[in-house]
Amino acid sequence: MHIDEAVRRYTNFLLLEKNLANTTVSAYLDDINLFHTTFNFTVTEEISPMHVSDFINLESQKGLSASTIMRRLSSIYNYLLFLKDEGDYKYELKRIPGPAVTKTLPTYLTNDEVDRLLSMPNLNTHRGVRDKAMLEVMYASGLRVSELLSLKREEVNFNRGIIKIRGKGGKERIIPIGEFALEYLADYINNVRFHYEKSDKRTIFLNTNGKPLSRQYFFKMIKAYAQEAEITANVSPHTLRHAFATHLLENGADLRAVQAMLGHTNIATTQIYTHVSTKRIISAYDKIMK
Repeated sequence: MHIDEAVRRYTNFLLLEKNLANTTVSAYLDDINLFHTTFNFTVTEEISPMHVSDFINLESQKGLSASTIMRRLSSIYNYLLFLKDEGDYKYELKRIPGPAVTKTLPTYLTNDEVDRLLSMPNLNTHRGVRDKAMLEVMYASGLRVSELLSLKREEVNFNRGIIKIRGKGGKERIIPIGEFALEYLADYINNVRFHYEKSDKRTIFLNTNGKPLSRQYFFKMIKAYAQEAEITANVSPHTLRHAFATHLLENGADLRAVQAMLGHTNIATTQIYTHVSTKRIISAYDKIMK
C-alpha cells in the first residue's frame, strides 16, 4: 500500500473509530511521518522491524528525552499494529525496548510566583486581555496547553461554571472553573475577541490572523511573562497546569478528584504532584528550623 494511503486510512481510524481528539491524532501523525521520511518509504511493504529499531537508535543519538523517544516508539507500534490488522504488514510485532524513562518532579511555582505571573499581561491592550484570560483559565482548570488553545466557545458553560472538553484519547471530562477566571474569559470574549475573528467562530483564543494560537506562541508568551515577573524557575507551557494540581493537593483536594480534572488515566501520574507538595513542605520546614 502507498504510504499516503496508509496514513489516510490510519487517520480515519483514529478520528472515526477511536474517536481521538484532532490534537492527539496530529501528534501521532507527526511521529509516524518522521519515521516515514527518515527512511524515505513509499509503500508499507518496505517497512521492517529493523527500521523501527534503527529509528529509535537514531532518535536516541539526537539527545532527545527518554519520554519523547518512548512516545514515538508507541506511535509507530500502534500504527504498525493497525497495518497488520489490515493485512498490510507481514512481520510479527514485538515490543522493542526503549530507553528507561526517569520520572522527574514537575517544575512548580509558589502561590506568590503564580500571582506575579498572572499579573504580567497589560490589560490596556487586546493582546494583554487575551493572554490574561488564557493564563487565568489554565491555572483555574489545569487544562493541557493543546486543550486550552483548541478550546471552543460551546465547551465553556458560564452559568454552571464548568468546561466540558474532549482530551487525550478522546475522553470527555468536565472541569469546574472559578468565577475569577470566567470573568477574565468573558471580558476577552465580549470585548476583544471580535478584533481577531475572521472565519473561525468557535475557537476562543485567536491570533491577529484569526487563526488558533500555536504552542510556539504560548511557549514564548509564558517565558516572556515569567522573565518579566523575575521568576527563576524553568517555566514551560505546562507550568500552570502543574501549579493547579500541586496547589489543589496542598489545600486538601482529593487525589482522585485531581486525577479526574487533569484527565490522567493512571493515578500514578497524578501522584507525582503529592511528591512535589511533600518536597515543598520539607523545604519550608528546613528554612524555619535553620
